[in-house]
Amino acid sequence: MKNKTWKVGIAVLALAATPAFAETGSGQFDLDQLVVPVGCDSCCGDSCYDDSCYGCGSGVCGGGGLLSGTMLGGLEGLSLSSILGVDNFDVGGWTQIGYHDQQTPLSTARGDLGAFNDVPKNMNLQQQWFYFGREADGSRGLDFGFRADFVYGTDAQKTQAFSNPAGSFDEGWDNGVYGWALPQLYGEVAINDLNVKVGRFFTLAGYETVAATGNFFYSHALTMFNSEPFTHTGVLATYNGFENMTLYGGWTLGWDTGFDQVNSGNSYLGGFSVNLLDSVTMTVINTYGNFGAISAVNADSDYSHSVVFDVTMTDRLNYVFQTDYLGIQGPGGVGITESLGVNQYLFYDYNDIVKLGTRLEWWRNDGVSNNVLTTGVNIKLLDNLVMRPEVRKDWVPSTGFDEDMVGCDMILTY
Repeated sequence: MKNKTWKVGIAVLALAATPAFAETGSGQFDLDQLVVPVGCDSCCGDSCYDDSCYGCGSGVCGGGGLLSGTMLGGLEGLSLSSILGVDNFDVGGWTQIGYHDQQTPLSTARGDLGAFNDVPKNMNLQQQWFYFGREADGSRGLDFGFRADFVYGTDAQKTQAFSNPAGSFDEGWDNGVYGWALPQLYGEVAINDLNVKVGRFFTLAGYETVAATGNFFYSHALTMFNSEPFTHTGVLATYNGFENMTLYGGWTLGWDTGFDQVNSGNSYLGGFSVNLLDSVTMTVINTYGNFGAISAVNADSDYSHSVVFDVTMTDRLNYVFQTDYLGIQGPGGVGITESLGVNQYLFYDYNDIVKLGTRLEWWRNDGVSNNVLTTGVNIKLLDNLVMRPEVRKDWVPSTGFDEDMVGCDMILTY
């Protein structure tokens, strides 16, 4: 079972980038020469492959990645759905391999499940991920879908249903520091603007995600790992019928469960996302009730919330502010363990190949403040291959703890 210490954080600054490189006469790429054909200026970037940008694909937007013109460029066409000959379903995955030279707090021993990156000084297969499914499309009236995700690697044990009784569902599918997990397994039904999921699905809380492909940084914020759920099992409804607003509401078996629970896990999950301005989105998610493994027996009023503001400052600059709170009752309802924090991110687009980032985090639990400063770069080697080196510093003034960490991973999607 995963060991969690429940705290909260503040992360500040992450920078990101994207135009294309021109090749010089020496065969080297010049970072200062941006090649964007006329008419593709607004397309080349993260949305380069939208239908509206037809004709502004990888060959036009700078060759896709730094190594697109090399012998490795053949990997850009790698597609699991094409290999399997599957056209009517969403099939794919990714391979993440990483290295870090220190334990990530609050992990104190190799493979102790105290952080995602808890196996230092090794080249680790962190996520070998496969997914299979079909999205329900309510715009066509009544429609049905489903999703199943399978992951193997050093990250898998942290995404198992550790709030299940020992040995049930995927809890305990371990192989040393490696393991298997089924982080998502759900069916869904949609009609018009309403979508309902039933099963196990990723949480709505917070900004960072379990899936490596959803994050800028290789390492995770302390807040994300220790003060937010990863998954829920239950029912979740999403309604998009209001202009500029999405509503969420559902019931779950608590935090991080499979199709069972410990401590009578029983909780509400819900909130909303709203566009305050064309460039500002606010998302508020909370959970309330008995969270299962982290709650006391018979607890019924544990509470958490995350509030995320996503601000597009310029075409290249994006700022994210997040605040979290978690309150857990003690046995018999006596006493409460509280976590409180603020996360901030700033992203800057340098060009189509290089993205820069910095994250500053303050994370306070029961009077102890943890601080983290992380600076990293995302380098797009191919359209479907990214490298994410980073430098991270953790320090705790009250205890004198001070640690510097270097890490890097690569993710190949297909």
